[in-house]
Amino acid sequence: MFRAKWSEQIHDEWIRNLLQDNPAIRPEQLDRVRRLMNANVLDSVIKGYEPLINGLELPDKDDRHVLAAAIQGNAETIVTFNLKDFPNEYLDTFDIRAVHPDEFLSDLYYIDASSILKAAQNHISSIKNPPFTVREYLNCLQKQKLPNFVSLLRPMSLFLKGV
Repeated sequence: MFRAKWSEQIHDEWIRNLLQDNPAIRPEQLDRVRRLMNANVLDSVIKGYEPLINGLELPDKDDRHVLAAAIQGNAETIVTFNLKDFPNEYLDTFDIRAVHPDEFLSDLYYIDASSILKAAQNHISSIKNPPFTVREYLNCLQKQKLPNFVSLLRPMSLFLKGV
């Protein structure tokens, strides 16, 4: 339904932020996640975007690398909780828009609910340590600031149990 793209600099940023917010997590665990993401999502790592950075103007100059990677990777969308630093008026000049993850996932649900439900089933069944019930999974998504998406999945809880 979409092609995920990121740069190593984007990896560095989310890893740094996650470690700062969760000191109990070991850096090796997140390095493993990085390697798995890069290995399992073909053509996901964007390279060669660095020369674009200085020519971009965003409210937070430290976010310019994200837009530069999106431009280099021919992305249509930047999925981010940080919408204020990615004004769509400016992104429009690059035919890119910024979308909150809740809106992005909800839109995907409306496009192909069965694929999204299958992905949720697969995700729930892959969580092993500790395993999640459907209710725990939906509560976790709610805590991740995805209320609209959760409201779409909640009525389908019985289907999600059918893993």
